[in-house]
Amino acid sequence: MAPAARLYECAAPARPGTAPGPLWHLDGERTCFIGPLTYNAPHRHGAPVFLAGLYGRFGLRLAGGPWRRVRTAMVPAGVVHELDIGGDPIGVLYIEPTLEGAHTLAALAASTTETQGALTGEDAGTGACEVMRELWEDAASVAWAGAALDDLIGFGARRARRLIDPRIARMLGTLAEGADGATGVAAASALVGLSPHHFQHLFTREVGVPYRRYRSWGRMRRAVAAVARGCTLTQAAHEAGFCDQAHFTHDFRRTFGAPPSWSLSGVRLSTQPARGKPPAPA
Repeated sequence: MAPAARLYECAAPARPGTAPGPLWHLDGERTCFIGPLTYNAPHRHGAPVFLAGLYGRFGLRLAGGPWRRVRTAMVPAGVVHELDIGGDPIGVLYIEPTLEGAHTLAALAASTTETQGALTGEDAGTGACEVMRELWEDAASVAWAGAALDDLIGFGARRARRLIDPRIARMLGTLAEGADGATGVAAASALVGLSPHHFQHLFTREVGVPYRRYRSWGRMRRAVAAVARGCTLTQAAHEAGFCDQAHFTHDFRRTFGAPPSWSLSGVRLSTQPARGKPPAPA
């Protein structure tokens, strides 16, 4: 389906004449992309995502419903959605369940409406848009992106305390340590003392997506990081555990709604927290 026509334009800060390339930040618990996008076909993620229009509203369609124009949105893991950004820059932030997931991201949006389990807002809200806009405009932001995200996520987490089941938290910690290849459902359920059926039900309830889909999300994060470091798509696919480049490309489209060439070319990569002075949400 073609992207929705723009329904209206909204007031926004003036765009700078030039801007650096797209920014990717990846670490153990956060994945952040800030840069221009056009249209992302229906897709779903293995982690909740916070979306912020840097200079104005963007088109969002949830689970085949009507198109709407929003400034911010929080889409839970597993919810199918479609984006029409029209080439403008957008901030996209995913966080893992160990950072309390959707509850933390939901607190970054303001004046929200709930639709299909997602939250959408028509204004800039808590200051997240401003933080992401500064990350986008500053060519040196790779040096302080980690600190800025610490501040931003801390702001949300303080307003959204929720403890994850300790058995699932233990399994998430095991995956974070890089044990993905040895932790199928049977091994994972045995590790936390549950039957496979009970484990899969509890994992889906706590994380928002089935265990296998979350493991696929982890492989995708590793592949994206490899490409951003300079690996070819083939090298990144093998490094992350995909069968080949075609498998990685197919899964990337399914995960993000666009081919990897759209958001993995000419990027700036930040992977380590920095000690700079990040902008604080208003």
